[in-house]
This record gives sequence, structure tokens and C-alpha cells, in this order.
Amino acid sequence: GSHAQLEDTAPRIVEHPTDVLVSKGEPATLSCKAEGRPAPVVEWYKDGERVETDREDPRSHRTLLPGGSLFFLRILHGRRGKPDEGVYVCVARNYLGEATSRNASLQVAGE
Repeated sequence: GSHAQLEDTAPRIVEHPTDVLVSKGEPATLSCKAEGRPAPVVEWYKDGERVETDREDPRSHRTLLPGGSLFFLRILHGRRGKPDEGVYVCVARNYLGEATSRNASLQVAGE
């Protein structure tokens, strides 16, 4: 049966990401922590597009940490592309529903 168990709870965000200002080539972390039962799956979106991490692409410079935070090995930023700059949200889902964090902007300093 797919009946909701009494102990199961929809996700909620317990730690929201905050705006970060980073230098090009430096590491950065956008925090996100979600609770729920079963443990929610966390995905990140930047400017509405799903963020690919090393789970989808092993060569990615972005890692989804076990708690749900998004870690950038180094911020990529060049004259031609600014792949990391933008507005991020973290979305936590389980079968009971989903929760979306506040928006957090990632800006690259010194440009």
C-alpha cells in the first residue's frame, strides 16, 4: 500500500542558503538543509534551470554535499561565460511533497 505512514513528514527547509560573494577561482558553498521522512532528495536550481552536479557529470566542479548544500570546487567565471553567477534555490522532495528554500544569489567579486 502507498498509504502515508504516520511518522512520515513532508520536507521542510531547516537551513536556507544565503547570498554569497566570491572571487573567481575560489571555492564556495551554498547551504541548504532539509528535514523530512523519508529523507528528502535535494536538487538545486539556478535561474530556474536545474543545476548539474558531479552526480550527473563526474567532471562537474559542483558537488552536492550529503546534507544538501551545494559546493563549488572553484567558481568559474570568464569573459565568455559566467556559469556560476545567478540566483539559486534548493528544493527538497519526498513522496509527501516538496519545500523550496529562499532565493540566494551568488555573485563573483572583482568584475
